[in-house]
Amino acid sequence: MNEYEVIVIGGGPAGLTAGLYSSRYGLKTLLVEQGMFGGQIINARTVENYPGFPDGVSGMDLGQLMHDQSVKFGLQTINEEVTDFKTASDGFMINTGDSGYLAKSVIIATGSNYKSLNVEGEGRLLGRGVSYCATCDGFLFKNMEVAVIGGGDTAVTDALELAEHARIVNVIHRRDQLRASEVNQRQAFTQPKIKFIWDSVVTAIEGQDKVSSVKIRNVITSQITDVPLSGVFVAIGLIPNSATFSNVVKLDENGNVVTDELMCTSIPGVFAAGDIRRNSARQVATAVGDGATAAKSAFRFVRGHD
Repeated sequence: MNEYEVIVIGGGPAGLTAGLYSSRYGLKTLLVEQGMFGGQIINARTVENYPGFPDGVSGMDLGQLMHDQSVKFGLQTINEEVTDFKTASDGFMINTGDSGYLAKSVIIATGSNYKSLNVEGEGRLLGRGVSYCATCDGFLFKNMEVAVIGGGDTAVTDALELAEHARIVNVIHRRDQLRASEVNQRQAFTQPKIKFIWDSVVTAIEGQDKVSSVKIRNVITSQITDVPLSGVFVAIGLIPNSATFSNVVKLDENGNVVTDELMCTSIPGVFAAGDIRRNSARQVATAVGDGATAAKSAFRFVRGHD
């Protein structure tokens, strides 16, 4: 059985930072990531809001730099999928198919996945006009026409963010009224750059090398309309990657891991960091902070400090 003092599950900014700090604390640490190191940021063509890169940095490069720095300080990493997680008499058992690992402490940093529209062109044009983060990419669409898909608080706050950059922001919603809070609705309705397309769904995102338009269908009349624009921001929700841990730690109503300010979960010795935890700001900078805090808490737990 492979034994570690700390196992970090997830290789995005939160997980890589947790692994870096845990290793520098002198703890034998393993990071398990099922995909590419870097998490969601590898999909960002340019990250301009992370401190230390005044000219921006590609998400792929930033993820690689974080991984390289963590490994430099002794972090061990593997590319495997965690299939089972449970408590054991002397810690926590993690299984990844054919392999099993025992840890004294675990940091969950598995993040969330954006809900997709599942329409033609969405995946092909990701990073070429299709985005899931207005805060990350809104500045790229200065004086252009864009669309936000959704009607909740995320969609409306994204529209307000985009109105600071874009010429026109079309909010496309499948119903005839928003689900967002009253305060957000008032701000959106009084923002002259924001237009609303009600009772409509996107059926395709079109363009060759970049987004050029969207096809929308009115759910009442079935009429198909082509809307020329340069950017599509999908804001229909997130799916936390928490199913594997649902029988061990407490989750909120949305499936996010509940933590305190020290990243402690409902189970002593298990911590959570980044997008997976409740009330995360879902930014690289805050994920990094979460990871550092979680590692410090794990160190104190493993060494027997209060």
